[in-house]
Amino acid sequence: MTAMEPVLVTGAAGGQQGSTGLLVTRLLLERGQAVRAFVHHDDERAARLRALGAEVVTGDLREITSVLPAMRGVRRAFFTYQVTSGLLDAAGAFAAAARQEGLQRVVEVSQLAASPAAPTPRMRQHWVAEQVFDWAGIGAVHLRAAVFFENLAVLAAFRGGGELMLPLGDPGTVIPLVAAGDVARVAAGMLTSDGDIDPVCRLTGEILPVGEAAEALGIPYADIDPAEWHHWALSKYGDSHTVEHLSALWEIFRLVGSHHELYQVTEAIEQIGGHPPLTLREFAAAS
Repeated sequence: MTAMEPVLVTGAAGGQQGSTGLLVTRLLLERGQAVRAFVHHDDERAARLRALGAEVVTGDLREITSVLPAMRGVRRAFFTYQVTSGLLDAAGAFAAAARQEGLQRVVEVSQLAASPAAPTPRMRQHWVAEQVFDWAGIGAVHLRAAVFFENLAVLAAFRGGGELMLPLGDPGTVIPLVAAGDVARVAAGMLTSDGDIDPVCRLTGEILPVGEAAEALGIPYADIDPAEWHHWALSKYGDSHTVEHLSALWEIFRLVGSHHELYQVTEAIEQIGGHPPLTLREFAAAS
């Protein structure tokens, strides 16, 4: 591909859950790569993307009538979808449009433990989405990412920055973590490289007990009853899909405790992203 051929980037306006689309957009533009930024609304965030040099298109990722026009003239794309309902609709529309337009590579954000037997509905949906992208024959690459640092920071902010309140029991309960910026750097590297890439790439930057994670953010960890956390989170997130997924995720971590075969820092962040993974303490210091 050439730098003049646009890379289609979804989620380019950013959000609360990592903003990988926005980060990928910025990284690609910094490298001189043309970007077509897909956003839901033409608002002030879209205006900022244009100011950065991106071509902006608007639409609904779940609608093929929105996705097909955005895909024309594109050979590579980045797909991410926020933790809310509609993932499989969006993945289906995106994969079908990418196949019709003959894309050569689609880098998509999945979850670390995505599988047909995964313990949460959202993880299983991510695995199904991976299959859809694979069946489309569009050179799909699946970034199976750990929990974003940004998600912990959002939870801390909801509490006024006073504590990290999670239903994880003992402060020694371990969480696999990664900076959204590291995920974006890996994605940008894949989108601008012509070499062969493994279709599944796990991305974990740091493994931390929740007590140490809270300490890295400069706040104490506070355990909370799962039902109480669920009720509290509904009032904060305002999205039942998001809260159902997170509640199930915390339960898994609590049950697993401190050891799991997926709990390991992965080399791809440095090999493809260009430098060692960011630590949560470094992330907090820079925020």
